[in-house]
Formats: sequence, C-alpha cells, structure tokens
Amino acid sequence: MSILYSLLAVSICLAGGLLAGQLPGLRWVAGVVVPYAAVAVFVGGLCYRVVRWALTPVPFRIPTTCGQQKSLPWLPHARLENPASTAAVTLRMALEILLFRSLFRNNQAELHEGRVVFGENKFLWLGALAFHYSLLVILLRHLRLVLQPVPAFVLVLQRLDGFFQIGTPELYLSDVLILAGLAYLLVRRLRDPLIRYISLFSDYFALFLLGAIALTGVLMRYIAKTDVAAVKQLALGLVTFAPNVPAGVDSLFFAHLVLVSVLAAYFPFSKLVHMGGVFLSPTRNLANTNRMRRHINPWNYPVKTHTYAEWEQEFHDKLVAAEIPLEAEHAGTVNSD
Repeated sequence: MSILYSLLAVSICLAGGLLAGQLPGLRWVAGVVVPYAAVAVFVGGLCYRVVRWALTPVPFRIPTTCGQQKSLPWLPHARLENPASTAAVTLRMALEILLFRSLFRNNQAELHEGRVVFGENKFLWLGALAFHYSLLVILLRHLRLVLQPVPAFVLVLQRLDGFFQIGTPELYLSDVLILAGLAYLLVRRLRDPLIRYISLFSDYFALFLLGAIALTGVLMRYIAKTDVAAVKQLALGLVTFAPNVPAGVDSLFFAHLVLVSVLAAYFPFSKLVHMGGVFLSPTRNLANTNRMRRHINPWNYPVKTHTYAEWEQEFHDKLVAAEIPLEAEHAGTVNSD
C-alpha cells in the first residue's frame, strides 16, 4: 500500500499545480506564496538538522572501517579503508562524495544450495551515479533562469550537455540520464522482494516526486514548449523579492514549480538530507586513532558513588531481619579466624 499512497500523494501535488495554473486566483499562490514558503521551510529545516547533528556528542572515535588499522610498523596499513590522519580522511571523504566509493564496492549476496554466495553488483552504483550527477548538471543549468547575465560556465555546461545535438531543441544528456537513473532505482525497489519488503512510504514518495519533476521538465522543454522568457521573468522576480506572475506562464510550469516546492519543503525531514549529513557523519569524518592516542570522554563529570558496603550499612537492620548474610560481618569472622 505504501507505493499506492505515495503515488496518490504525488498525483495530488501534480493535479493541484495544474489546477492552480488555470485559475487566475491561484496563479499567485502557486507561483509566489508556495515557493517562498517552501524555501523558508527548506532553510529552516536544514539549519535545524545541521545544528542538531553538530551538537550531538561524539565522545570517542567511531569511524566505519574495513581494513587494517595503523599499529605496528611491520603491519601494512590500509590508509583509505582505515584512515589515521586528516589527509587520509579528506581523501576518503572526497572519493565517497564524488564517486560513491562505498557503493561501488557493494556486493550482492545470494543463497545458493544453502551457501551464501557473494557477487559483483555495480548497477546500483551506476544508477545512483547517473542520477546524482545528472541532477547536479540540471540544477546548474537552471541558474540561467535566476541570474542575469548568465555566467559563462553555465553556458559552457549547457553546450556540453547538448553535445550530441539530437533534435530541436537539442536533447540534453542529463535529461536522459536522470530519467534512466530514476527508472532503474524504482524498478530495482519493485523487483527485489527483499528491498520491497523494507521499503516505506517515504522511499516511494521521493522517487515518484523526483520522477514527476523530471517528467514535467522534459515535457515543458520538448513537447509543451513553455515560454522560457516568461518563466525567467517569474524566476528573476522571485529571487529579487519583486514577484510577478506573467500571463505567458502555462499551467504545466506551475505543476512543475509546485512539485519542486514540495521537494524543497520535504527535503530536510527525509532521507534525501543525506546530502548534507555525510559531511557531519562521525563514521566518515573521523580518523581512526584509537591505538595511537587515548580518547577520554570530555563530557565525563564527577559522579557520587554508593558502594555496596555503604548500602549494606544503610540497610543493616533489614538485612539482618531477613537473615541475609552480611559481607562486613563475614569478613570480620574470616579475619578473626
């Protein structure tokens, strides 16, 4: 049922955007109020999550490692698998963030004739890499709508993205890759019974929401042919706090904008926030120096202890009445003997 509820939720958002674009009284709400509210929730929620992560106590080193720790000189040290310095941690983090290194090493485990067999499974890594990098390129390309004049690197990136010059307007490679990546991630979640069993509403909702955003964007560019000049006028008005909703903006763009706003508001409270969380994860950003130096919990404070001898003295009469042997008297008897 999770998949149906998530699909229904995204469909409601899509229908609401389409309806708002056709009703004059709701165009201002969908084009101005909803984006501003979504950005406010996004910034506030992201700051809240980051502050909570930053204030979480980490009294000792807990990095996730899978290699030999630095110890004795004659034992080979796995510098990336078990980093012992800031430089090694930085390199490990860079490979994780830019190339999804841990996902690249993901192995597929299957049960064959009572034995667990491990095999290579690089399709998940390829699908995730294609989706994330195509999303990054699309976000950078969209800077041309909110910046005037358009930065040179955005124009260069746009030319490289449409390098194959297929059709008119030219087909962007990032549009194809993001749809292919999302389709693979969704089919994988539906096809694998184990993954489908642990999938929640939030897992499907994020995929359907991202897919709806990508599809409406592709439709606007290649089929509906949205008025880009009117869209840029609306975008520039939003970023300069002089909102204006031109008449040339069609309902499909409002649906796209509402979906993006929902994603922005949902982002800080979902699993998608791992984009920022990876930088503050103690399992990733700490060097494993547990054998090199002693780590003392900085939050330790003096605690008043209550020893067993003190407890026995406090309840002496009750223990004697219950005929429970007393260690103090037993120790005295042993010493006298």
